[in-house]
Amino acid sequence: MNYHLNHLRELEAESIFVLREVAAQFERPVILFSGGKDSILVTHLAMKAFHPAKIPFPLLHIDTGHNFPETIAYRDALVEKLGAKLIVGSVQEAIDKGMVVEEKGYNASRNFLQTAVLLDSLEKGKFDAAMGGARRDEEKARAKERFFSHRDEFGQWDPKNQRPELWNLFNGKKQFGEHFRVFPISNWTELDVWQYLAIEEVELPSLYFAH
Repeated sequence: MNYHLNHLRELEAESIFVLREVAAQFERPVILFSGGKDSILVTHLAMKAFHPAKIPFPLLHIDTGHNFPETIAYRDALVEKLGAKLIVGSVQEAIDKGMVVEEKGYNASRNFLQTAVLLDSLEKGKFDAAMGGARRDEEKARAKERFFSHRDEFGQWDPKNQRPELWNLFNGKKQFGEHFRVFPISNWTELDVWQYLAIEEVELPSLYFAH
């Protein structure tokens, strides 16, 4: 009998392998969840990776305070369905405490404030690996990232400290105060994401289909 995987199932298998490596190598991993399609995909793959058990990672959402109600409703419903733990880092709370300063003006955005809140949330939770939905096809900076991306105590990526990744061998060794960002869907394209979500019949926030 011939067993042939199409390219989507190969990507799925690769991502599931990465997720299981995270569970094996790190003490306190967390999934970065935004409510966007890529973080939804990572969460869905984590569900498949550890089925029939529950996802062994909490979900961390950095809330800008400007999220659509549909996104928050979707997030809460998914967390309840999965029986997962949700941790919310609030940008508004960070502004109120003076941790960050909100931009002013016509093009003001809270997106850049998320980084400080994320690092604070990772430190408070003592998380040593944060899994995100970044893909190499999105931009040049992300094209250089590896599956296991080393971060120093300031959350910065230093290429000199990056571990080599040979075949499917991943090295999560780190020093005190450091952590890793892990990107299980690095090799996926945007088309791959949409095709896979359709095949798997993964529910998405209604806003994706509002236009």
